[in-house]
Amino acid sequence: MSSDLPYCSFYKHTLGGTDMGAFVKAVLRELELHQRTMPVTARTIYLGGGTPTALSEKHLADLLTGLKEAAAASGSVLDEFGLEANPKTVSASKARLLKELGVTRISLGVQAWDEPTLKLLGRDHAPDEAAETFQILREAGIPSLNVDLMFSIPGQTLKVWNAGLEKTLSLGSDHVSCYNLTYEEDTEFLSQLQAGVLDTDEDRDADHFQSTMDILEAAGFEHYEISNYARPGHRSVHNQAYWRGADYLGLGPSASSTVQRVRWKNISDTAGYIRLVQEGRLPITESEELSDRQWLIERVALELRTAEGMSRERVAPSQTEALTMLVTEGLVTATASRVILTRAGKALSDRIAEQLLPDE
Repeated sequence: MSSDLPYCSFYKHTLGGTDMGAFVKAVLRELELHQRTMPVTARTIYLGGGTPTALSEKHLADLLTGLKEAAAASGSVLDEFGLEANPKTVSASKARLLKELGVTRISLGVQAWDEPTLKLLGRDHAPDEAAETFQILREAGIPSLNVDLMFSIPGQTLKVWNAGLEKTLSLGSDHVSCYNLTYEEDTEFLSQLQAGVLDTDEDRDADHFQSTMDILEAAGFEHYEISNYARPGHRSVHNQAYWRGADYLGLGPSASSTVQRVRWKNISDTAGYIRLVQEGRLPITESEELSDRQWLIERVALELRTAEGMSRERVAPSQTEALTMLVTEGLVTATASRVILTRAGKALSDRIAEQLLPDE
């Protein structure tokens, strides 16, 4: 349920032509089907990877109420109930409804605060609309508000990026997610990069990332994951569980799940998804059991990105020399139990993770 964003490689479904009431029922029905084969309990519920707020208030109420009721019936005690929102799709009445339905966290997809960058990204909102939507959500009483931003976009100067951060701070955001633009397969942006229309610039990446840390940490935010900053008490419970490797169940077209190291993906076809679920069949299109090495690669890559770092036990004896070198270079600190990136190491997290993995 998202617009066709040129930088996004996720499955996209444009509203129109689909019975959204049937879609909502299918999502809840899929959950029922899973519950027949395995226990489903949850600490968090997160609706995203699209624009759930594009649903009408009735359909949104039906979906969120159904999910909450299923969680309660399973004995789940929710620590967090979050969803993504597009500035174009949140009215005051919808914001109040979300609060009444128990939503505790909303990530607002602002991405940028200047018109040229928004236009390049294919966003359909204006800066003023995003600011107005933030205030609507704040006035509705949503406990934790996050602003999503993207940096190192071609044409986006450091001055423009810093101004966007200051704008975010002026609104009183509780959490800020700042993502370095990456060029994904099967996207218009990648085609434009290959054609020389767009570019990459490691110096721009580094300058924007460094400035982000400087500005947000000075404002009292905890840099608790490479791309995420939170005021005390506003860290994302859902994301922290994911980074630690907790099981998660995804519902809907193209959704991914990982339970006990088995990963599967749903069919990327909304009509086909609805049909399969209505027939009482799980809409799984591919599945695999993660090997020990696959699991280790993910744990190292994700844990190392966090402020708590990764377990020292994940470093194989063959990589002790590599770890010592990283400590000497000032890129990580290592205790008897943890390996943690230093400020200098945060900009090189992916490369450092590769150095700490043993050869196959």
